[in-house]
Amino acid sequence: MYSLRNKVQLIGNLGKNPEIKTTETGKKLVKFSLATNEVYTNNKGEKVKETQWHNLVAWGKVADIAGKYLNKGSEVVIEGKLITKDYQDKQGIKKYFTEIQVNEILLLSSSSN
Repeated sequence: MYSLRNKVQLIGNLGKNPEIKTTETGKKLVKFSLATNEVYTNNKGEKVKETQWHNLVAWGKVADIAGKYLNKGSEVVIEGKLITKDYQDKQGIKKYFTEIQVNEILLLSSSSN
């Protein structure tokens, strides 16, 4: 039951090709963005498509899979957890950002890009 405390599942499409990086300590990571779409009818009877963008990061073996098989436009299912980080900008103001640390990836379709 502990694993349900911070769990995210999304189905969406990659906005661009994954960015593969290696840390100073030699760990491999892949960063990518995922778009999820929701379609609903508003109170005027109009269909509205709403897109949300999510920042994702994968480490280790999951990073290897993401870097090898994912491309811009790929449709995937991801499972992971929310990570919130902070930093100070040039003016000394504390900023926060949230990303999803991916634990599992399921490729639904590939892109020809």
